[in-house]
Amino acid sequence: MKQLSKQQRCAVVRCLVDGCSIRATVRITGVSKNAIQRLTKTLGEACLEFQNHALRNLPCKRIQCDEVWNFCYAKDKNVPDEMRGQPGVGSMWTWTALCADTKLIVSWQLGARDAANAHAFIRDVSERLANRVQLTTDGNRLYLEAVETYFASNIDYAMLVKQYGQDESPERAYSPAKCLGAKKTWVQGEPDMDDVSTSYAERQNLNIRMQNRRYTRLTNAFSKKAEMLAYSIAITFFYHNFVRVHQTLRMPPALKAGITDHKWSIEEMVDLMPLLIYNTRPKKIS
Repeated sequence: MKQLSKQQRCAVVRCLVDGCSIRATVRITGVSKNAIQRLTKTLGEACLEFQNHALRNLPCKRIQCDEVWNFCYAKDKNVPDEMRGQPGVGSMWTWTALCADTKLIVSWQLGARDAANAHAFIRDVSERLANRVQLTTDGNRLYLEAVETYFASNIDYAMLVKQYGQDESPERAYSPAKCLGAKKTWVQGEPDMDDVSTSYAERQNLNIRMQNRRYTRLTNAFSKKAEMLAYSIAITFFYHNFVRVHQTLRMPPALKAGITDHKWSIEEMVDLMPLLIYNTRPKKIS
């Protein structure tokens, strides 16, 4: 057993946040699959803890929420009968809240698309904001009770409800039907209807699928354990918030939001981890 050098750890993280699979990262860096998994767990825990404390009293004014789908272990139709209904198996949803002005990922929740996760997600969002905000969500009605519970009257809230047509084309089997339009619906407070949008949140869903291999559809790169999926998305969001320069902002979102005073590097990100021992011997790729 040897300790991974800082250079090796940085190389692994660069691969993972740029959409490489674990096996591709093994081939590129020479670090074993098990070592990469342990690195993901350790760094994921550090990223979760750091962001949990750093993302507080945020000066956001406009928040957009959305959910992005993937699956863990197996797709719903392929889940064994004895495992059906278990948490962390089958369809998984990542609930995200994004600041429209700074592009900061304010909060996220990984779990089912149900009322319990909606409440946990909105509660966490409400605890991280310093001011009254304008909130836009899609037409998911699970948000309504959760927003009323945790924001009460201290919010300007509207929904953007998309209307879809029927499309029986087999080429669209893995895509939603054609969007015919979107209706802006007032819910409470005094939202500026010109700012009612989920475009930035939906664009961030594409970033997630491009930067995190576990979210790429129609491949075998999906997570086998929900725990590892959670660590992986924590790393992805840390990289988005603190390291990656946003194209239009020309700086990371956390710098734009005033959470940090500089652009973080991959090396600083890796320094969040406690010092652990890893096996650096590459293993045979089957």
